[in-house]
Amino acid sequence: MKTLRLRRWNERRLTEMPLWVMVLFVVAIGCQLGTALLRAPPRAAAVDLPMPPSTATLRVLALGDPVPLGQAMALYLQAFDNQPGVSIPFAALDYDRVQAWLGSVLALDPVGQYPLLMASHLYAQVLLHPEKQRQMSEFIYREFFADPNRRWPSLAHMSIMAKHRLKDLPLALRYADAIRAHAQGPGVPSWARQMHIFLREDMGEVETAKILLGGLLASGTVTDIHELRFLTQRLKEMETAEKSSESSR
Repeated sequence: MKTLRLRRWNERRLTEMPLWVMVLFVVAIGCQLGTALLRAPPRAAAVDLPMPPSTATLRVLALGDPVPLGQAMALYLQAFDNQPGVSIPFAALDYDRVQAWLGSVLALDPVGQYPLLMASHLYAQVLLHPEKQRQMSEFIYREFFADPNRRWPSLAHMSIMAKHRLKDLPLALRYADAIRAHAQGPGVPSWARQMHIFLREDMGEVETAKILLGGLLASGTVTDIHELRFLTQRLKEMETAEKSSESSR
């Protein structure tokens, strides 16, 4: 009973607080609410892509089996543009570091093609950033020579991109010439080895293209009847176009 009386006395004292104390209490609550409303909402901050560990460190971490580590690094890099609360455009990434990561993955798994596919189909597709497209193109070009018979698809893709997106026919021809000269394996299709001929035609080097195409047909290396018919027709079209050009002068 005594405890109940004391509790009721305390409740009465709370309601009987001085007016200035109640005003001060209300003002303090109002200030706290106002500060919370005016405070900027928290924003997710993008984290910069770090440099990959050194080759020596990666070999230690691989524990004698580098392929799984390389695959894990590739997945980490691919997912890096999606961070908690923020999505980073590929063009906003530091491409020197992206290139370093791709090179490290290739060093761990030289047979794997995924890093080159990422370079050609993800990081080289940034629109309005031709300098970054060229950086990825040159990365693929350099890495191509380590294994031309496996890595030619990515370089062929970059040759096509150089022609149609970068509008740089000499660069496209440079890549096509590298495929012709170095990708000689049985798995390399003939169209990839013939790209340089038609790029020369596009560049106005019709006479050179005719010589190369005629030599290809005369070599006997093309055995598919449909391919022979197509290449023969293209040679005739080149000759006809050249004659028409000469007659119009």
